[in-house]
Amino acid sequence: MNIYWLGTPATQDPHRVGGKAAHLGRLAASHPVPPGFCLAATRTDTGALPAALQAQLAVAYARLGERCGTPQPHVAVRSSAVDEDGQQASFAGQHESYLNIVGPAAVADAIHRCLASAHSERARHYRRAHGLTAEARVAVLVQQLVMADVSAVVFSADPRTGERDCVVINATWGLGESLVSGTVTPDLYLVRKTDLAIITRQIADKALMTVAQPAGTREVSVPRCLRCEPALTETQIIALARLALTLEQTEGWAVDLECAYQAGRLYLLQCRPITTLERIANGE
Repeated sequence: MNIYWLGTPATQDPHRVGGKAAHLGRLAASHPVPPGFCLAATRTDTGALPAALQAQLAVAYARLGERCGTPQPHVAVRSSAVDEDGQQASFAGQHESYLNIVGPAAVADAIHRCLASAHSERARHYRRAHGLTAEARVAVLVQQLVMADVSAVVFSADPRTGERDCVVINATWGLGESLVSGTVTPDLYLVRKTDLAIITRQIADKALMTVAQPAGTREVSVPRCLRCEPALTETQIIALARLALTLEQTEGWAVDLECAYQAGRLYLLQCRPITTLERIANGE
């Protein structure tokens, strides 16, 4: 079984590394994508990882530590199915992901659980509903974890209405889990594409945030002084909108991005098509 590094030609092939990793593999050289490696897509089973593969992963994890400047990097471990993050099916939330994993043994265990999640009834039902083959081929992406001060989801078209004249940004404090799981009401910003003017700012009462803790994450209360403060500055809002427009142009489709700011630095964590637009166009 092969291990490929983000930014190399192999990680641009969705048949090798799945849709999620392939999108990032293409963008890693020119955009702020955290470093990482990908375990090549395979027919999944629920058995233990072979000892030889665990040894390979330990070597790759050590190399990632060298790139991150620490021998025990905190990483995100995410599934990346071969037919994931396409125009018709995103698989969002169907396969498991694990944040704040530390150490080679913990990484191997998280990879095993990601592969096994392809056999869950939830994932099987999703595949049947979208007319996909019953047997999944799943890769696993291991990336440096960005300890986000702010997380954002950015759309280059409105996923609710299909309108394409504005960039839509949702943002909240902390790691992105609270945002993508829907447990927090995020800020909403609309940025007009023609001149990058911010035409809507809806600042929410952001009661909860996800933070790192030993061996994972947890959801905590946001400090009262921050709950109703904007999660993003004007400069950050415009930078996110500009990134979405750039990627929409280079990728050739309306993009759905996951981004994070850590210590004022922007990171791109995911880029995929907005899968709702075709259904909206068809009146569904």
